[in-house]
Amino acid sequence: MGILDGKAVVITGAGRGLGEAYAMHAALAGASVVVNDNDGDLAERVAEHIREFGGRAVASNHTVADPSEAAKIVDLCVDEFGRVDGLVNNAGLNYETAPWEDDPETIRHVVEVNVLGVIYTGIAAMRAMRATGGGSIINISSGASFGQRKLATYSATKGAVASLSYSWALDLEAEGIRVNAVCPVAHTRMVWKSERSLRAIPADRTPGKVAPLVLFLLSDRAEGITGQVIRCNGRQLHIVGQPYFKQPILESDNWDTASVERAFTGVLQAHLEPYGLEKRMPPRLRALVEPSQTA
Repeated sequence: MGILDGKAVVITGAGRGLGEAYAMHAALAGASVVVNDNDGDLAERVAEHIREFGGRAVASNHTVADPSEAAKIVDLCVDEFGRVDGLVNNAGLNYETAPWEDDPETIRHVVEVNVLGVIYTGIAAMRAMRATGGGSIINISSGASFGQRKLATYSATKGAVASLSYSWALDLEAEGIRVNAVCPVAHTRMVWKSERSLRAIPADRTPGKVAPLVLFLLSDRAEGITGQVIRCNGRQLHIVGQPYFKQPILESDNWDTASVERAFTGVLQAHLEPYGLEKRMPPRLRALVEPSQTA
């Protein structure tokens, strides 16, 4: 028996890359799968491949960026398989550019797919899951949410996905619905478009090496695991820490500009955080640390 026997799952952006790997592995684990991709030919190719080895799959070419279309993806799963037990919100777009060269139309499109698409499909799925007693939603975030050069818009959307996952987990735990986010690192078509990513991600980090994490989170074996962001790069598997209020917390009945300046000069500047995925030190923190390192 597979760990997803009897379950019906929706996987968006499943025409190739990571989404295809999730769909194939889910089917091999016993799930009935809605293979969604806005390229219908790609979706049908993956669904047909699943059916060839005896699995159950249907293709969907609905776009996640439109709420009525997103609902149709979930409706298809209910119509074909009777229920929705899992959703993998994998559909997403990426592009690199200097922030001052960002194009408004491209920004809008990326946000519509990466953020609104996750929300629309997730809401439709959770409504179906509530009707049948629960399920598992997996949203796809990214380490880029920490901040990465020339990826501001993409990074912002993936940060939004992490925050959304925390909030949904709080709202849906009592409904029997687990919500987690996965930050996958794999050699995919997105990587091919980026010289930096090609250098950082070896060709042997295939999408199939991330799929077992997604299968586990879809399965009942992940009972009690919710509200987490989890990173897997094919070799390393770890939890991503959630944002927190850092100590010390200074108090005053009336902060003014002068007292804020004194707070930073006297105390807070030593607690400034390295920022971005590369953990770059702010100049003021660098000025404090570097003299002591060279002494």
